[in-house]
Amino acid sequence: MTDRVSWPSGPRVSVAPPGPLSREWSRRAKRVHAPMGPPSPPDSATLVYESAQGSYVRDVDGNQYLDLAAGFGSMLLGHGHPRVLRALTEQAGTLLQALGDVYPSREKIELSERLSTLIPGQPSQVVMGQSGADAVTGALKTATLFTGRPGWIAMGGSYHGLGYASLAVTSLRSGYRAPFESQLNSHVDFCHYPHSEEELPDTLAELERLLKLGLYGAVILEPILGRGGCSVPPPGALQRIAELTRKHGALLIADEIWTGLGRTGSWLRCDAVGVTPDLVTLGKGLGGGLPISACLGRAEVMAAWQQPQETVHTSTFTGTPLACRTAAVTLDVLSEEGLVQRSAALGARWLEALRAKLSGNSRVHAVRGAGMMIGIDFGPWKGGASVVQRELVRRGIITSTGGGAREVLVLTPALNVPEDALLSFVAEIAASLQALAQ
Repeated sequence: MTDRVSWPSGPRVSVAPPGPLSREWSRRAKRVHAPMGPPSPPDSATLVYESAQGSYVRDVDGNQYLDLAAGFGSMLLGHGHPRVLRALTEQAGTLLQALGDVYPSREKIELSERLSTLIPGQPSQVVMGQSGADAVTGALKTATLFTGRPGWIAMGGSYHGLGYASLAVTSLRSGYRAPFESQLNSHVDFCHYPHSEEELPDTLAELERLLKLGLYGAVILEPILGRGGCSVPPPGALQRIAELTRKHGALLIADEIWTGLGRTGSWLRCDAVGVTPDLVTLGKGLGGGLPISACLGRAEVMAAWQQPQETVHTSTFTGTPLACRTAAVTLDVLSEEGLVQRSAALGARWLEALRAKLSGNSRVHAVRGAGMMIGIDFGPWKGGASVVQRELVRRGIITSTGGGAREVLVLTPALNVPEDALLSFVAEIAASLQALAQ
C-alpha cells in the first residue's frame, strides 16, 4: 500500500456551511436518527463529513476544514495515518475476529503486554473494552470486587460515559442522568472538583467526610477535567486526593481516556504530576480511529476477578485483532515520532500564544489546559462556546465545546498537527470574537 497524496493545507470554504448537500444529508439523518437533546428547528442542519486526512476534514459540499476537535480527541495521529492504514489492510487479510477470552488472538495478548507497562513502577494486568464507558465500567467493577464496598465517589462536572455504571459517576449535565436516576447506583456521591488552590480544602474535607463512612470502594476522577471544561487542578491536589483515598481503604481510579497517551503532554497525566493510581482507564485515541479501550490495574487488585463463580467483564468484539493491531501501531508512532514530547512542548507554546492574544478580551474568562488539550472559557456567557464554534466553522475550523453550559471551547487537535496551523488559529479565534462583538 502506498501513502496517499497529501492534501493542500489550510481551510478552504467555497460554500457557506452547512451547504446544500450537507442540508440534504441532514434532512435524511433526521428521518432515521433518534432525536437527541432539546428540539431543534425543523430546517436546522449541520455540516456532514465526507473524507479526512491528517488534520483536515472535507464535508460533502467540498469545503475543507482545519480539524481542532479530532474526533473528540480520539484521532491522536490525525485522520488516515499511513501506518494505521497499512496495519488495517494487513490485519484485515489475516484475522478479523478471534474468540474473546476463550481463544484470544496474539494481537490482543501483545497489546496487553504493552499496556501493562504504562503505569510507572507498577506492572499491571489489563481488562479490555470497546469504549471509554466500557473501560470505566470495568474499573468500577474491579474496585467493587476488590474492596467489597458498593459505593463510588466522583467529582462535580465529571464525564465518564453514558453507560449505566459510567453514567452513575457522571455529573456534567443533569439531563444525562435525570431520566435514569432511579436505575443508577444509589451509593454514589460527588465532591466538588478542585479547580483552584482556594477550592482544594473544601474538596478534601468533603472527600474525607464521605470516605470515613466506609461505604465507598473507589474514588474516580479525571486528572484534568475534560468535557467539564479542560480544568487543571492546582499543584498537589491529586496527591492529596490519592493519600486520602488510600488512607480509607478505597481505590483511586484515574480516567485517562482523554488525558492519556500524549494528549496532555505525557503518557499518563497522573505520572506527570507524581501520582500512581490503583486503576487507569484508557480509550479514545488508543485504537488510532478504531473503538478499543482498556482498564489497567496492579495484579493484586485484578486478582479480585477470580471468584468462585464465573465473574467476567467482556463482550463479543472486545479486543478484536483489528483494533488491537491499530492500537499497537498507534503506540509505535507516538513513541517513534516523539509525539508525546511534541505535545508537551508545542502545546505549551500554543497555550502561551492564545493567552497573550486573548488576554484583553472581556469575554474570555480563562485559557487553560496542558499539551494538546486546551479550553477557552467564556465564563458566565452560557452557550458562548457554541456561538464561537459556529463562527469558526464559517471560517473553516472545527472545534468542540465543554462545560456544563457549553461555555468552554475545547481544542484537541492531532498530536502531529502542523505548528503553523495552530498559530493561524490564534489569529482566527481573535478575529472570530471581534466579529461576534460587532
